[in-house]
Amino acid sequence: MDHGENNITVVDEDGNEQLCEVLFTFDSEEFKKSYVLYYPVGAEEDDSDDIEIHASSFIPTEDGEDGELMPIETDEEWDMIEEMLNTFLEEQDAEE
Repeated sequence: MDHGENNITVVDEDGNEQLCEVLFTFDSEEFKKSYVLYYPVGAEEDDSDDIEIHASSFIPTEDGEDGELMPIETDEEWDMIEEMLNTFLEEQDAEE
């Protein structure tokens, strides 16, 4: 898994670009895809504890670059992502 300081630019359905910070990425053997969890840059500076975390799947290109982000399509994928996120957050809490 990559826990580096990475930013990605996400284009919403209205064509607006938003700079987002990558929370983490992981690969799924089960679904044969890679996933990225991210949130808008600056969200962690808001006073609320509820940062809206987004998830997308992607297939890396052959040169190792991130491919195009694609929506998560199945409940099974969402369940797996939620488990990965909960594990990640528990590890973060344990480190603090």
